[in-house]
Amino acid sequence: MTATPDLGAPRLASPDLLRSVFRRHAAGVAVITAYGESGPVGFTATSLSSVSAEPPMLSFGIGVGASSWPAISGADYVGVHILGEHQQALAATFARSGADRFGAPTVWREGPEGVPVLDDVLAWLVCRVVARVPAGDHRIVLAEVVLGDPEGAGRPLLYHQGRFTALRD
Repeated sequence: MTATPDLGAPRLASPDLLRSVFRRHAAGVAVITAYGESGPVGFTATSLSSVSAEPPMLSFGIGVGASSWPAISGADYVGVHILGEHQQALAATFARSGADRFGAPTVWREGPEGVPVLDDVLAWLVCRVVARVPAGDHRIVLAEVVLGDPEGAGRPLLYHQGRFTALRD
């Protein structure tokens, strides 16, 4: 079945329109981590994108009002973790304001460049931050990959229609 777009009654741009459209966009789920003055910080991100293969570079967005922003704004390195479908609770913990993100049951260790590295993820990277680009009430962080591991077991966690979900076969 093909649906024809209704061009007769489009909605004007607004935060609600953008949120409504992107609820229909399935996105992979990542957790971004860094080490700040008060210890490890992290947040759940669905805005992760590959930017360049040469040099290997990625980007993610973060709101300037986010509790992790002060640490991310000054961090030289960040950790990027691709979550598996078995990690819905971890994704929710890192998305929840005021949560003890690095307390039990989160399992992590200090990785290269002092970056917090989460256990049991599908893949992880340590990246050097090269730019923070203003974008409305967010910043787009550009980071060059330094090292990582793509060998975790499992299938990816997705975010769609306002909830965490998994791929269907």
